[in-house]
Amino acid sequence: MVDIAPHPEPPWDLPKRRLPLVHRGGEWLRIHNIKRGPIYFGRSGANRFDAPGDEYGVLYVGATCEAAFIETFGHATGVNFVQQSELDVRAISVIGITRDLALVDLTGHGLARIGADERICSGSQITGRLWSAALYEHPSKPDGLLYRARHDPSQLCAALFDRTQSNLVLKSTAPLSEPAFADQLLGLLHRYNFGLV
Repeated sequence: MVDIAPHPEPPWDLPKRRLPLVHRGGEWLRIHNIKRGPIYFGRSGANRFDAPGDEYGVLYVGATCEAAFIETFGHATGVNFVQQSELDVRAISVIGITRDLALVDLTGHGLARIGADERICSGSQITGRLWSAALYEHPSKPDGLLYRARHDPSQLCAALFDRTQSNLVLKSTAPLSEPAFADQLLGLLHRYNFGLV
């Protein structure tokens, strides 16, 4: 078996490198705890692209319902079920973007341009946080990071920095336990072979 080395920290010259930016607007989806609200920039330091301390907040969104679902419920590899109690305390929200956001593209060849590889999206979360901080502080002041969902790389997600807050508007929100969402939820459970307990 081959041991995979840890991902390197951001290079010393990252502030001088040109970031691989893509511009994205439109609507994004977020599955979130009802207590926190749809547009919530977390500062817990517990998620992949959070600030290492609480220097800035990060809002995680998915380009599709599938992306939002697998990023929320797919944290533990091999745990293929969702508890009804989790659905009862969560909502799905559609968040509109009022201007195109400049996102660092971590989905393809841009990784090599900044001295990274896909492990910053799937390996150690501590390393992901270091990279997030370095990219947040980059002179070009990006609005966030575009990356692939760890458990479904066909799905795009974004980690939006709190500097985007004035560019986000809530379009709609509904509890995941709503009967109107039942068919879509069944489709998501089937897609990822998850059970509901």
